[in-house]
Amino acid sequence: MIFKRGRDIPSSEITPEGVYHDRREFLRAAAFAGLGTAAMATGAFAMNAAREVPQNADEPTSYERITHHNNFYELGTDKGDPAENGNSLKTSPWTVKVDGMVAKPGSYALEDFLKPSKVEERVYRMRCVEGWSMVIPWQGIPLSDVLKRAQPTPGAKYVEFTTLLDPTQLPYQKTNVLTWPYVEGLRLDEAMHPLAILATGIYAKPLLPQNGAPIRLVTPWKYGFKGCKSIVRIRLTDQEPVTAWVKRKATEYGFYANVNPTVDHPRWSQATENRVGEFRRRPTLMFNGYADQVASLYSGMDLRKNY
Repeated sequence: MIFKRGRDIPSSEITPEGVYHDRREFLRAAAFAGLGTAAMATGAFAMNAAREVPQNADEPTSYERITHHNNFYELGTDKGDPAENGNSLKTSPWTVKVDGMVAKPGSYALEDFLKPSKVEERVYRMRCVEGWSMVIPWQGIPLSDVLKRAQPTPGAKYVEFTTLLDPTQLPYQKTNVLTWPYVEGLRLDEAMHPLAILATGIYAKPLLPQNGAPIRLVTPWKYGFKGCKSIVRIRLTDQEPVTAWVKRKATEYGFYANVNPTVDHPRWSQATENRVGEFRRRPTLMFNGYADQVASLYSGMDLRKNY
């Protein structure tokens, strides 16, 4: 196993919300006993091979707030709209297509798509461009597992994610607020990073429509708009994907979307954030607090230009 110094503490149990908070101290103590004093400053998962995944030590946001304060423009532009309008989205059966520059393309029923990966819990800070944040106990599978199974071919450099296109289920796709379907993308090395997951649940409960059911992208060092929801296609390519928000306003929403408090949004500062449910603002952390894990991905890049 690989260990790295950091502020985060591991949590390897998928736990219902009712007992989650009571078990946090037990899990910390168990980690300390099993790994020694260094474990209090490390995070790791072992699955088929050594995998380092630091977890968040902050208190998770309540399930009620996570599921009723959302950005999902296909279901509405106000924070409460997705929960109100989400019943129109039918999440079963569900198919995910993996194609493009891969040796093993295919279309999979969701249950087959998730196998044989082990579902894990990842407690991540999540930060939105608008200045609000949450701490979410995600349930999901490593994105790298899916990509390795598909076997990227030489020359593949990017991974493109596409949301379901169906205005009967996602009524705001009848509007022109964005160009539909919603498309997001990562560089291949970003997508292979152990922090990146495909989430299927929160607090060990299946994702609700407003949170991107039944499967969505989570990259916790990036702003929330990178989190493509209700994914139906994953495509590998040698060209940088033209994403939904880059199409909408490239001067405000860049392809990389790494959390960088030193780069202001044109209409507001990114230096502080408000954790949903709190009444104080807190400083925004570089890479959302995951700099030790991901900064090396951007070595030599100007993060003020590649925003």
